[in-house]
Amino acid sequence: MHFDTLQKWLAWQENFHPVTIDLGLDRAEQVYRALNPDGIKPLTITVAGTNGKGSCVAYLEAMFCAQGYRVAAYTSPHILRYNERIKINGVPVSDDMICSAFARIEAVRDGLSLSYFEFGTLAALDIFWREQVDIQLLEVGLGGRLDAVNIVDPDIAIISSIGIDHTYWLGDTREAIGREKAGIFRAAIPAIVGDPEPPASVIATAQEKQACLYQINRDFGYQKTGADWRWQSDDCVLESLPELALKGEHQFRNAAAAILAVQLLNSRLPVSTDAIRYGLAHVKLNGRFQLLPGDATVFVGCWSQPASSDNLSRTFASLLPR
Repeated sequence: MHFDTLQKWLAWQENFHPVTIDLGLDRAEQVYRALNPDGIKPLTITVAGTNGKGSCVAYLEAMFCAQGYRVAAYTSPHILRYNERIKINGVPVSDDMICSAFARIEAVRDGLSLSYFEFGTLAALDIFWREQVDIQLLEVGLGGRLDAVNIVDPDIAIISSIGIDHTYWLGDTREAIGREKAGIFRAAIPAIVGDPEPPASVIATAQEKQACLYQINRDFGYQKTGADWRWQSDDCVLESLPELALKGEHQFRNAAAAILAVQLLNSRLPVSTDAIRYGLAHVKLNGRFQLLPGDATVFVGCWSQPASSDNLSRTFASLLPR
């Protein structure tokens, strides 16, 4: 099958697979091996979480880009254009680039049925290694253990938070959901947890997998000091950090987790304190408590779980005059 426009490819994919959400790694992994038999991949950070994973990716993207690296980000869903899911240096890739990736996937698919999300994930991974980016940031679409991005072994795994979400697929307790999200952990690889009260299952999974666990408020954290704030870990302190461009108390936790990931990769991909500061102050994330320009105060955003609604109400209360 081959199409000459991105819209036609996507329309076909939407109706191709019999199940819209079909968790599992076997199909995507088999096609990925055919696309990339040598297993070449950029440095990889995989981010899971009920809320905050998009923000973590945005912080990481902003800091690495500020240092001058070639940074790829795969996120979902998109707001206006599908291309927003696959970005290099903050810019969505072209229709032609995505169509070419879809054609390569189709050439090696060998009769396997892929979901809409699997096609997109494979296209992003294919584009990123061919473009020889310095680092790829992969946001988990749903869960973690059986999400298609988990076919790639990360160099760092982050869980931003654990809440009640997608219970049909992940379970109806934080313990069950935490175990699914912790499926992105790997042996001897840093596993960063930004949830201040993670389920026991997250800690247990990290131990079972022998991951290098880093917990907020234990191994790293932040303190607000008047107009600015500080970040600290066991062996590093960053003082007088700037006001975050993304608003809300929860954003300090997301930023703290992202800074730790940058610090842990410093021997392989050095990032200066100035680049960290710039990224924190200039990060952008459309559709997440985004202030629109104009005479009236208008915020736009997308929230789908009780925890995110709580974050929204607290953020409004802290920012708007009484």
